[in-house]
Amino acid sequence: MDTSDNQELSQEDLFEHYRFVASKGQDPLRVDKFLMNFIENATRNKIQQAAKQGHIWVNGTIVKQNYKVKAGDEVKVMFEHPPYEFLLTPEDIPLDIVYEDDALLVVNKPAGMVVHPGHGNYSGTLINALVHHFDNLPNNSSERPGLVHRIDKDTSGLLVIAKTDLAMTHLAQQFFEKSSEREYVALVWGNVEEDEGTVEGHIGRNPKNRLQMVVFPEGDEGKEAVTHYKVLERLGYVTLISCKLETGRTHQIRVHMKYIGHTLFNDERYGGDQILKGTTFTKYKQFVDNAFKILPRQALHAKTLGFEHPTTGEFMRFSSELPQDMVNCIEKWRGYAKHHES
Repeated sequence: MDTSDNQELSQEDLFEHYRFVASKGQDPLRVDKFLMNFIENATRNKIQQAAKQGHIWVNGTIVKQNYKVKAGDEVKVMFEHPPYEFLLTPEDIPLDIVYEDDALLVVNKPAGMVVHPGHGNYSGTLINALVHHFDNLPNNSSERPGLVHRIDKDTSGLLVIAKTDLAMTHLAQQFFEKSSEREYVALVWGNVEEDEGTVEGHIGRNPKNRLQMVVFPEGDEGKEAVTHYKVLERLGYVTLISCKLETGRTHQIRVHMKYIGHTLFNDERYGGDQILKGTTFTKYKQFVDNAFKILPRQALHAKTLGFEHPTTGEFMRFSSELPQDMVNCIEKWRGYAKHHES
């Protein structure tokens, strides 16, 4: 199809599905390859089809698939239908509600549940459950009902959900101003030498792998990120730690801990699903494989959440138990460490 037919469709007639701005270090790269690096689960064929149909725009103009993206280019993928994540289907999924009143609720999210619909995950998410159980939830700045903050699919733990516009504004402000409290428990590879410490380093997309985030130590790219950690228990080749977030960047704890050489246990995206510390004995390899099976996800739980109540002004703090998969995995390492103490 000749893209010129599509020039009649202005940007106002189309729905934006993706928008990316090429970083200043971007070497010229074909737009189809560029988008492959950004969009999870996308195929080259689908992207080329989208280009043929005039759905790929750069700096406000339709481009062909061989257009070379340069530093600073704004690349958009536009379609005539709204993104599926905005077609929210209420689903009767049970919620573990820790606290609820007229303004907000606190939910304990299980590992494996996606927080909001997105590419490849249009059902079974926390938001599908929320819109079933609650009417008229306020939208956040990304048009997502009730959502003040989020945690990764394979991270378990506490989230606060706003039920009114006032609560949404007030809670979002606390997260922005870093006055909310968030403490996570993580199991990481290696013996964390310092009993406590702080990791500081800007976090942004990894230019070589767009599905990962990375630390930019010079602070020339990405956004400021600060994580305070404390050792809870040393278990030989792994360490149980507590992390308090000062900022809330995507994958923050996962990226910061990897940056200081302590990747989260079984964090597939960041290489923690490999044996990163320990011996070469076959028996040890078998032990770790079994530990991976017990905890088939990154070892991260959002344990404590604190904030000022938007209407009463009272500071509220909620805590949740570690989920069973993490408890079992920690117990296994505890047994191993005890057995192998010199």
